[in-house]
Amino acid sequence: MLALSACELIVNDTVSAFCSRRKTYASVLRRQRTARFYDFGNLVYHVGMANIQCEGVLFDLDGVLVDSTPAVARVWAWWAKQHGFDPEETVRKAHGRPSIATIRELLPHADHEKENSEVERREIEDVEGVVPLPGAMELLQVLPLNRWAIVTSCTKRLAYVRIRAAGLPEPRVMVTSDDITHGKPDPEPYIKGARALSFSTRDCIVMEDAPAGIRSGKGAGARVIALQTTERDELLHAAGADFIVRDCSAMKLVSAASNGKLVFGLENRPLAFR
Repeated sequence: MLALSACELIVNDTVSAFCSRRKTYASVLRRQRTARFYDFGNLVYHVGMANIQCEGVLFDLDGVLVDSTPAVARVWAWWAKQHGFDPEETVRKAHGRPSIATIRELLPHADHEKENSEVERREIEDVEGVVPLPGAMELLQVLPLNRWAIVTSCTKRLAYVRIRAAGLPEPRVMVTSDDITHGKPDPEPYIKGARALSFSTRDCIVMEDAPAGIRSGKGAGARVIALQTTERDELLHAAGADFIVRDCSAMKLVSAASNGKLVFGLENRPLAFR
């Protein structure tokens, strides 16, 4: 049996700790072909329906369309160890934000571009376990390309690596950290995403999993559907989510209304709606 270094032990323990709250969700993924509704911890998600209309849909990438959590945790846990930070707390802090924002906050006097380049290089190289989340493929395949965009805190290069690793359709419109001055939770990313589709943010739905992204969408004036793929419900509510559902499989395109808007059926347990 090979001996692990102290760094490797810390990184592995951090990845396990960060992903532990998603173990039940992983078991859901394995059972998705044989059941429609699932036990989630001690809760059972029953049928609940709401119809919503919008002009366009703005998707976050990681945690909404793609599950990249293990890869993200491995890279940030390694980075935290190199600089003497708590790995689990660093991984949590980095979620849903541009990587350079986290680096600037934690290392205010460092060479931020150099550190960010190393983090990005490692994230691009680490695609093990990067897969589409339930419902993501099906939802993107039925949406017209001019009605949806991806708005992510990744760089454009990293975003395309993960989209292709997961086998998802590539968007016609994508806003990344390369395109903005202020990242999530600032509203700028979602404002730019809506403008790129030629819609008002008020007429768009934002799909998010992270409190920072939810605040960004709400600050931009959009309605936000939060996914339970990453954070606890109370954190999603506190960030201002309008709806909370398990994942993209809860959102079904029903029709295009006579006014040209998209009509979706949103399905989940009734208590998830506010």
